[in-house]
Amino acid sequence: MSPALRGALNDGAVMAATTPNPPSTEGQAIDIVSSPRAYKKARVSLDPSSNVVSESDASLLFGRTASAIARKSSGAVDAAQPGSAASPLSSNTELPSSSGRSVGGAASEDGVKEPILNESKNRYSMFPVRYNGMWEYYKKAVASFWTVEEVDLSQDQKDWNRLTDNERHFVSMVLAFFASSDGIVLENLGVNFMTDVMVPEARAFYGFQIAIENVHSEMYSLLLDTYIQDSAKKDFYFRAVETVPCVAKKADWAIRWINSDRTFAHRLVAFACVEGIHFSGSFCAIFWLKKRGLMPGLTFSNELISRDEGLHTDFACHLYSLLNDKLDQETVWRIVREAVDLEREFVCDALCCSLVGMNATMMATYIEFVADRLLEALGCEKLYNASNPFDWMELISLQGKTNFFERRVGEYQRAGVMNSVHHGAGNDGYDQYNFTTEEDF
Repeated sequence: MSPALRGALNDGAVMAATTPNPPSTEGQAIDIVSSPRAYKKARVSLDPSSNVVSESDASLLFGRTASAIARKSSGAVDAAQPGSAASPLSSNTELPSSSGRSVGGAASEDGVKEPILNESKNRYSMFPVRYNGMWEYYKKAVASFWTVEEVDLSQDQKDWNRLTDNERHFVSMVLAFFASSDGIVLENLGVNFMTDVMVPEARAFYGFQIAIENVHSEMYSLLLDTYIQDSAKKDFYFRAVETVPCVAKKADWAIRWINSDRTFAHRLVAFACVEGIHFSGSFCAIFWLKKRGLMPGLTFSNELISRDEGLHTDFACHLYSLLNDKLDQETVWRIVREAVDLEREFVCDALCCSLVGMNATMMATYIEFVADRLLEALGCEKLYNASNPFDWMELISLQGKTNFFERRVGEYQRAGVMNSVHHGAGNDGYDQYNFTTEEDF
């Protein structure tokens, strides 16, 4: 038992959960640990000399009928507050505090109103399927699964040597951001969403999202490992969250939402922005290279990954549509505006998309266009009223029609997977997703 737990016990900070309103002292909060989800929320990293209970201590406490842990409300996860010198964000942002939300935050704040967040005796059984829409998204995720071995990088090294120094720098920085950002998405899924949402259909989707995010992370790491020969530079890019300020700034925004004390609705919208907005400018820049006929391995993997991230964003919007207590439009706008400002600064200013021959003004407009599309999917009005300045993006990212037998295309679905959707969901409308190898791509 650590000094933190022993001290907490001696001080009477750990008490029976039968106490309706556990008392707290200044700078200290009492969190009830009564379920796996609550245990997850209680997981913290600490200095052994502090009064914060460690993960191992929480494990000792977990399983008791009633128990609690004392945790400093100031937290050690991220001391920077929005608007402070350590924070890149404005003081009027919609970002959360970094003290960490209370144990069981999603359920205690939203659970009474939100069926998908409530504990259910059926949550461990997949059938009968109750949420047909979620189930369809899960089957789409299964149907479009891929691995890095399917991407041919043999031509890329030749093209890499043909790029200018500026172009190589730009691509390296984009890949450095992507390589770390997927890890952040993974952490949010594992630490939060997988235990926030109680329905098996959503957990099935998140389980597959975790798998494909690992593939994305492996792909980006492989690309960097292939292109960058110098070991010092390679290490620099792999540690971009620490070494590159503009990457760290975007990562910080997402990480703060992982540690947020806001409702599930807030966090769901925020991570829809991470996958729907924070990747958009970089995806667009890589597609620009495809338009020029360069880096076929990089651009093909970009097709696959952008398709996956689009599905993840669509699922987040679908889940949001099922919430009874949605955010007001102004709140959603504030979250989206923060995400847009960061992405615009990252791609247009910090990385300078002009390095690869792209117009910065048009890129900024494209990011706003993507944000407006996300807002509409969330049931809100547009914020920017921007139109897509890149017509070729629609052709490249949405159609992707290549002969199936020449090369697997970014739209490919595993044969037969979608055929089974109606079996689990009992919805005849799913027959439209039947897939055969005779399909005209």
